[in-house]
Amino acid sequence: MNFYKKDNRSAIEAKHMAQVIAFGPVIFQVAKVARDKGILKVIEDSRSAGVTLQEVVEKTGVAEYGVRIILESSLGIGLVLVDDNGRYTLTKTGYFILHDPLTIVNMDFVHDVCYKGLFHLDKSIETGKPEGLKELGNWPTVYEGLSQLPPHIQKSWFAFDHFFSDIAFPEVIQHVYKDGVKNMLEIGGNTGKWAIASARFADDIHVTIMDLPGQSDMAKKKLEELGLSDRVSFFPTNVLDESQPFPKGFDAVWMSQFLDCFSEKEIVSIMKRCGEAIHDDGYIFILEAFWDTQRFETAAFCLQQTSVYFTAIANGNSQMYDSRVFIRCIEEAGFEIAEQVDGIGLSHTLLKCRKKSA
Repeated sequence: MNFYKKDNRSAIEAKHMAQVIAFGPVIFQVAKVARDKGILKVIEDSRSAGVTLQEVVEKTGVAEYGVRIILESSLGIGLVLVDDNGRYTLTKTGYFILHDPLTIVNMDFVHDVCYKGLFHLDKSIETGKPEGLKELGNWPTVYEGLSQLPPHIQKSWFAFDHFFSDIAFPEVIQHVYKDGVKNMLEIGGNTGKWAIASARFADDIHVTIMDLPGQSDMAKKKLEELGLSDRVSFFPTNVLDESQPFPKGFDAVWMSQFLDCFSEKEIVSIMKRCGEAIHDDGYIFILEAFWDTQRFETAAFCLQQTSVYFTAIANGNSQMYDSRVFIRCIEEAGFEIAEQVDGIGLSHTLLKCRKKSA
């Protein structure tokens, strides 16, 4: 759905939005502090009666000056309201900052993974490299460093990554295995969530995870803990190394939220090598979130902003794609779309691809 055909804001509304953008980093930090210091929770607990500034100070232990600054900023942001007696109550937006899982995951991800690195976005645009990644570590891309990130940053990264796929997997797994796929190559296995779901879906399904050594080790550990080691094999490799052949003889290839981690040229290369891994009548299943196929503008917005993380921090050259750009890559690699299922989970599309007829 195209949400971007018309500018519906008045001039005054547009100017206000421009100021929201100008103070964006300030707004973000205030909202996070109001959440993490318990200020919003104290106000919520007061319900319709409201709470005074001094009561917030007493219940949070935060200095009066700090509480006053946060509350006054929160008024302008729209997190709280204040009546003529100086009693604060929570707004709907404040409620979502406190309780909405999507908002919590996004805020933690932006703060822990992205915030410092985004300062280098201008340089990344110039060089095509993740210049902001140096704020996290010294790796070519974030993926080589995932297993080495500090625990709190790693937690936020995986929470963000898994939030959307975890919701989509129960629905999409029915589509993937409905035609009798038994031997699957999963590229980009991360912590093994798809392999675990597949092993639990049917006893005769075997998955081979192909990923970087660090990610493969994390997945292997998890599968061993669950007693599923005999159902999953591993093929550690770097898919960007075109000299490394893919394993062969599979019914299908599965890639979930994986190809958005690569440039258009790299997507074409990976897809071509996927074609060598499957039988002639095999399929490639791709689960991705495309900003142009979303039912709600908020979902499209989140995906468009996530693209900036890829530019500045993850790898410098990929994004959350417009489906039309992505499908062109698939076709260039010699595949056609056999089936497209939109609206899976919160934001995903399943593409079932097959080799083009000669």
